[in-house]
Amino acid sequence: MQTVLVVDDDPGLAELLAEYLGGRGYLVEVASDGPDGLARLRRGGVDLCVLDVMLPGMDGFDVLRALRQDDALRRLPVVMLTARGDDMDRIVGLELGADDYLPKPFNPRELLARVQAVLRRAQAPAPMDPVLTGAGIRLDPARREVSVDGRIVELTTTEFDILRVLVAASGRVVPRDRLMEFARGEEWAAFERSADVHISHLRRKLGDDPRNPARIKTIRGVGYMVPVTRDAP
Repeated sequence: MQTVLVVDDDPGLAELLAEYLGGRGYLVEVASDGPDGLARLRRGGVDLCVLDVMLPGMDGFDVLRALRQDDALRRLPVVMLTARGDDMDRIVGLELGADDYLPKPFNPRELLARVQAVLRRAQAPAPMDPVLTGAGIRLDPARREVSVDGRIVELTTTEFDILRVLVAASGRVVPRDRLMEFARGEEWAAFERSADVHISHLRRKLGDDPRNPARIKTIRGVGYMVPVTRDAP
């Protein structure tokens, strides 16, 4: 049984999620503020965290930042809950390393689908695909490791999957409206609408000039492409 920690100061919502996810095979624990949630995560044994942005004591961004700086929790899957229509919360959450986000109010069925998709990707067996290279990028699927010109780059689960699709298709355009489907699967793509945000974050982490990107090029009106030049050794 997989354990999900819900960190939210709304007792009604926390109880609803505990009942809904608990009835679908998950062991659900609840923390009502940021410090308690972070302390519980550091004790271990949690497979995924559903993390609200607006929390007393320590907001969700600070909790997520602490997780991504902790070697033991760096890759813990996190689904953030944000205020509806607040694009800044969504962008900041993805920038800090959230695996997914969901605006409030939401349908519990959609949260369940996102939790299932994130957990499947995070716990899938390491692929035996060969190392991929292109535009100075070296991507090792088995180790889930990325380096640029010899420099290790830390990526979120979603960023890694998107980059793997692009590097594997070096020299060919990946259609923008199909990128998330290729990277994460049809179920994920049905909900995920932030491909451009992920690409922007990838470019920054890869050291790509956003005004004239050389590693991930935008093919206007079509999609994105990693060029075949500047291959890593």
